[in-house]
Amino acid sequence: MLPETTSEQPAKRGPAYRVHHSRIHGRGVFAQRDIGAGERVIEYRGREISWEEAQVRAEESGAPHNHTFFFSLSNGNVVDGGDHGNAARWINHSCEPNCEAIEDEGRIYIYALHDIPSGTELSYSYPLIYEGRHTAAIKRAFACRCGAPGCSGTMLAPKPRKRKDASAMAAPATPVPPVTPAAAQ
Repeated sequence: MLPETTSEQPAKRGPAYRVHHSRIHGRGVFAQRDIGAGERVIEYRGREISWEEAQVRAEESGAPHNHTFFFSLSNGNVVDGGDHGNAARWINHSCEPNCEAIEDEGRIYIYALHDIPSGTELSYSYPLIYEGRHTAAIKRAFACRCGAPGCSGTMLAPKPRKRKDASAMAAPATPVPPVTPAAAQ
């Protein structure tokens, strides 16, 4: 069950966020007022499309492969925040996030993990799935700039390791959460 508190609806406290330049990357979303732990800050909106359509759109856009607003859903589809999206598409990645994304009935909501003071940039962790080879150029393109003390240096989800001996029993890889953008902002 999702928390009842929301920041998207008009309230006496005023809007929870604003968009402006970020030190992390391009635009960012910042707390415009204090946000309480567990508070729903914003819904990630956009047109729901198939993964195949997302791949076509990414190819046709001509934009760098690391600059889309795709957010994958547990049903295999993608929310394209670049198509009828909102301010949530500008929330940047951090290895030590202050928000988390939760999918509920095919909709994605961003919640505060802890109290967030006014003026703080909002962030969540989105380990990106890149199916191609993780070359040095790809790693540079997906470099993490969050600046957190525990920064991993990349926004890429680890690739599943291939077993050398198929008969060997290994622990399964940790799955990437189903609510992750398909490519970086």
